[in-house]
Amino acid sequence: MKTNISSYNSWIICPKANPLADLRLFCFPYAGGSSLLFRSWADYLPPFIEVCAIELPGRGRQIKLPLCNNMDVLVDAIASIIHPYLDKPFAFFGHSMGGLISFELARLLRKKYHLLPVHLFISGRHAPQIPDSYPAIHNLPEADFIAEIRHLNGTPPAVLENSELMQLFQPILRADFAVLETYIYTPEPPLACPISVFGGLQDSEVSCDELQAWQEQTTTNFNLDMFPGDHFFLHSAQSMLIASLAKYLSAQINQNLTFKL
Repeated sequence: MKTNISSYNSWIICPKANPLADLRLFCFPYAGGSSLLFRSWADYLPPFIEVCAIELPGRGRQIKLPLCNNMDVLVDAIASIIHPYLDKPFAFFGHSMGGLISFELARLLRKKYHLLPVHLFISGRHAPQIPDSYPAIHNLPEADFIAEIRHLNGTPPAVLENSELMQLFQPILRADFAVLETYIYTPEPPLACPISVFGGLQDSEVSCDELQAWQEQTTTNFNLDMFPGDHFFLHSAQSMLIASLAKYLSAQINQNLTFKL
């Protein structure tokens, strides 16, 4: 019997519940992002895919949960919540911070439950074995922190210039950047699932070589697709990115790949 994702699960948001879907696509946002990033994706993906966006603590339906600033703690919490909904084939998509979270979650699910996604999609994030080349910003003074966030170009100017909004938004960003900046990569065997990586042709944060290095993390198929746009190309090139997702996932379903080790 398949498990339906309840509308009351505050961690997993399905904009269009689809219990008859053959596959669940769990989506993980970038730093400061929420499940709203993926609210329209189900409109553009084939009906055999159920889009399930992960809502991280401190935002959306999780607004009352304390923020998390540690990767291991966050991934362990997600693994416990998501496990009951892995009773059918599933895939992960994560952009930037979300890509790293989805990768570590896949490794934890392999270790804890002997489960793997049928496909891991990483977007706008360098391979985990490559150390960050930028200095940490999560503990900077407020003015310096906001200047760095402005430089990243992922937060609307209207939010950055609104002091009340920033009082609400800044703790979320600081926690998310702490998750990234305190992350320590631990070598493990590569994953036995395909990894497809997406990048922005004008992304100054992540190079093509850093994206290509994800190939070391899989024992099977690897793909690298580049799209026009900067680090947030998932917005500007959304239709092309979703088309690539649909192409790869359709191939997975057609091959009837198993999702258990």
